[in-house]
Amino acid sequence: MSKKLFQRTPILDGNDVDAKREEIRSYFHTTLDCYEQLFETLRNDEAYYVKPITLRHPLIFYLGHTATFFVNKLILAGLITERINPKMESMFAVGVDEMSWDDLDTTHYDWPAVEEVRAYRRTMRRIVDELISKTPLSLPIGWDSPWWTIVMGVEHERIHLETSSVLIRQHALQYVQSHPDWQPCRKTGTAPDNQLITVPAGTIQIGKNKADSTYGWDNEYGHHTADIPTFQASRHLVSNQEFLAFVEANGYGSEDHWEEEGRGWLRHTRAQYPTFWIKRDNEWHFRLMTEEISMPWDWPVEVNYHEAKAFCNWKAKTSGLPVRLPTEDEWYRLYDVANLSEVPHTSPAAGNIHLDYYASSCPVTEFSQGEFFDIVGNVWQWTETPTYPFEGFEVHPHYDDFTTPTFDDRHNLIKGGSWISCGNESLRSSRYAFRRHFFQHAGFRYVVTDAPAFQPSSHYETDKLLSEYAEFHYGDTYFDVPNFPATLAKLAIAAMGNKPARKALDLGCASGRSTFELAKHFDHVTGVDFSARFINQGVQLAQQGVLRYTLTDEGELVFYKERSLASLGLDDVKHKVEFFQGDACNLKPILTGYDLILAANLIDRLYDPAKFLANVHSRINQGGLLMIASPYTWLEEHTKREAWVGGFKRDGESFTTLDGLKAILGNHFKLIQGPQEIPFVIRETKRKFQHTLSEVTIWEKFA
Repeated sequence: MSKKLFQRTPILDGNDVDAKREEIRSYFHTTLDCYEQLFETLRNDEAYYVKPITLRHPLIFYLGHTATFFVNKLILAGLITERINPKMESMFAVGVDEMSWDDLDTTHYDWPAVEEVRAYRRTMRRIVDELISKTPLSLPIGWDSPWWTIVMGVEHERIHLETSSVLIRQHALQYVQSHPDWQPCRKTGTAPDNQLITVPAGTIQIGKNKADSTYGWDNEYGHHTADIPTFQASRHLVSNQEFLAFVEANGYGSEDHWEEEGRGWLRHTRAQYPTFWIKRDNEWHFRLMTEEISMPWDWPVEVNYHEAKAFCNWKAKTSGLPVRLPTEDEWYRLYDVANLSEVPHTSPAAGNIHLDYYASSCPVTEFSQGEFFDIVGNVWQWTETPTYPFEGFEVHPHYDDFTTPTFDDRHNLIKGGSWISCGNESLRSSRYAFRRHFFQHAGFRYVVTDAPAFQPSSHYETDKLLSEYAEFHYGDTYFDVPNFPATLAKLAIAAMGNKPARKALDLGCASGRSTFELAKHFDHVTGVDFSARFINQGVQLAQQGVLRYTLTDEGELVFYKERSLASLGLDDVKHKVEFFQGDACNLKPILTGYDLILAANLIDRLYDPAKFLANVHSRINQGGLLMIASPYTWLEEHTKREAWVGGFKRDGESFTTLDGLKAILGNHFKLIQGPQEIPFVIRETKRKFQHTLSEVTIWEKFA
């Protein structure tokens, strides 16, 4: 590459609007120039249509994809109203991340000619350049600014600068050619003996806020703090030489070192050594982007997660040390102890990153950073951490599926960037994740620690009913109707007055909001529900403090929500709650001695409500309260007709459920409050809601 620095990601604030407009214009054009220049390493048009690997589209897709991304997002943002080529904008829209190593996309695409795609790119360039000239600009540029979407398109192109370079590297040599501006490193020497360096304990704080002055992808926002105990980390990235010991120890031939998923990948691929290694005439060679060279043993090995993990497992067994890959948190601790800072805008980086030095990796001894080498740059580094959302995560409305498809515990975070990582990719805050079988310009370093790898939850509840109840319990209010479970808890606590408040039972607790709310007043609260699926939401909140779920807008369109106990003022009571699966008509003997039992929207869903009502007194202390809330929606699918407590004619007169409650409970309880109608709203879709009235009665147990 030219010695001129490849332009850094813009700072999105400042006072000079005209200068910022020109900075973004330059960022746009230099990025597209570099991307198109990368494709000049393809030898001929045929190289665009032959797949480098079976799991990905041919390179013609990637030439078109980033251009159509601009158009599709600009239409979504309302910056343009007309498409350039609807067929291309559909064909090139999706298809980047394969789902598994044996996902073979056999769809036949009638790809356009290379020159057609180049012409499309030229038209897109002109349109975006005009937008940059004419779109009103105010600083700072934030999430809601139309300019954010323009910068999004540029950063997206820079991501694919890297992913396309990997595919070119995986192409057959007959399809690629050397290029004067894409020259690799030519340095190599003796590989170092890797040493362990002690990293002192410390606290890391990560996560961007909306006021941050640089562009970020959705998963970078929010907040996460962790205390990291002392650990040791390898001074260098694992070199080809160090990894050779694993290969020569039959590491690929013995499944003992591999995780279950890794064993499946190994059986499918029958790999015997890293994918960029070539063994010919009993000598090792190394594949670069456009050529093969003699093996540079002091360069970092480039592998997928499965291979990196297997090496660590092997090293742990052979050394007797607790060796593993670092977590994302530990990588940030390494960044801090190395006293690193962002890539400067006007001078070369302190590592092999942002195309400042080479079009390849380089010796692991070239860029020292504190006591370590290559904390950033050279190659990405695999971590133990599946990608997950920080607390406070939100999706951007113009790219709602950038990260959310990776919240599946199958995509692991890579950190540090490679020689070609540019723009947002080079920032400390960047968070990129790939499937564990995926190849990138990625290697690894290892750590030695007894601390388990932090495995955060990235799960979003997608079951429609469970998501609706998560929103019902912890979500927004609709039509000014207060939160129903919280309202019931407040009524119950008010009714308790000065009565003892040792134990409460939330029976039919569903997702558990009332359980937590009651814990504000009671020493201990137990939530019981027949459905373990509902209870799991309360358990997740009690254990992790966060609940994530999707809500349906319309059809297949969803949006993502997150609720935390802290935001609801309930974080300090989670230690006072517990959840169990149970049958209200057949409760376990241990569930007794309560000062309050809340049965919310329960009795008209029981198979034998009379049995429950006739025996509930045995679970409540003398003077304790029973609170019943129900819309009395009797349905034979839940309760046989003969088991209904009310809602029918008796002796020719209407016999209500309240009449039935009085008849059954009257032997042990007196009605002290109600009936009172409490409304609740359940959101089904963006435009469909259930509005219901639940009748609440409060009963006091007498001697």
